[in-house]
Amino acid sequence: MNVDKTVLSFAGFMVLLSLVLAWLVSPWFYVLTALVGLNLFQAGITGFCPAAMLLRRLGVKPGCAFR
Repeated sequence: MNVDKTVLSFAGFMVLLSLVLAWLVSPWFYVLTALVGLNLFQAGITGFCPAAMLLRRLGVKPGCAFR
């Protein structure tokens, strides 16, 4: 997997996890869903993604979206 696929997979996992936690634990976990969505939105506009930077440092091969 490259950085792009890993970031998108991680974001999708976090959205699903936050929805399950909001349903089972507390509606406050919807805030996590909103934060993930906001981060995806700003990464799409600016190209800046902290997760992509971390994954690159960990040695995951680069993709074309996050440089």
